[in-house]
Amino acid sequence: MARFAGKVALVTGAASGIGAACAQRFAQEGAAVAGFDLAGDPGAVWPDVREAAADAEFWRVDVREEAAVAAAVGQVRERFGRIDVLLNAAGVSGMGAVGELAQSDWDAVVDVNLKGTYLVCKHVVEVMRENAAGSIINVASIEGMLGFPSQAAYNASKGGVILLTRNMAVDYGADGIRVNCLCPGLIDTPMTAPLQLPELAKVREEFVAMHLLRRAGRPEEIAGPAAFLASDDSSFITGHTLVVDGGIMAM
Repeated sequence: MARFAGKVALVTGAASGIGAACAQRFAQEGAAVAGFDLAGDPGAVWPDVREAAADAEFWRVDVREEAAVAAAVGQVRERFGRIDVLLNAAGVSGMGAVGELAQSDWDAVVDVNLKGTYLVCKHVVEVMRENAAGSIINVASIEGMLGFPSQAAYNASKGGVILLTRNMAVDYGADGIRVNCLCPGLIDTPMTAPLQLPELAKVREEFVAMHLLRRAGRPEEIAGPAAFLASDDSSFITGHTLVVDGGIMAM
C-alpha cells in the first residue's frame, strides 16, 4: 500500500519509540521521511526507515529552541520541497505533585511536550499553507485527559497539547490543514522503560491493570492510527482526539 507516495512526512521524537515506529510506517507506505530528535547519530539512525522510504533524512534538533526548529524546518523544505504530514512525538516524562515539583522539573517537561509541539507546528504550518493542504498529528496521552498521581507537569503538558490541537484545527481548517491528536495509554518505549525497574514493578502492574486488554501497547499500535490520521482516509476529520489506550477511557 502506498498511501503516502509523493508525500513528505516530518516526525519529531523520531529516533525511538512512537516516533520511530511512525517514521517506519510512513516510509513503508511510500513517504519520504524527515526526522527530528536530540538523540541518535544522524548518519546511523533509522536503517529500516532509510531502506523502506522513498527518501529519508534525519536532523538533530532541540524542539525547545525556536531558532533551531525554524532552521531545521527550512532545511526540510529545501531538501524535500514540501511537508505534507507532521507527527509530533517528541516528549519526556516527569514525576512529582505540584507541592514537591521544582520549577526546573516543571519547565523541563512542559518545554519539550507543549512548547516543542507549538514551535514545530508554528514553522511547519507555514510550509503547509503554501500547498493549502496538510495533516498534523500531535501525540498527547490519556494523561492529558485524566489525572494521574504525581504527574502534574506531564498531565498539564499533554492536556495543553490536546487543546492546542483543537485550536489549530479551528485556525487552519480554511487553509486545508487538518490537525488531530493521538492519546495513547501505556506504550512500551524507552521513555516508559523505567517502569520495568523492580522498584516500580507495582506501579507498572497497577497501570497495566487499568487497560481492559490487560497489557501495555506497542509503538507500532500507535503508528497505525497515526497513518490513518495522516492519510486521505481521514480527510473529513480534524480537531479530533483519538484515544488508543487499550480500553482505559471506557471505564
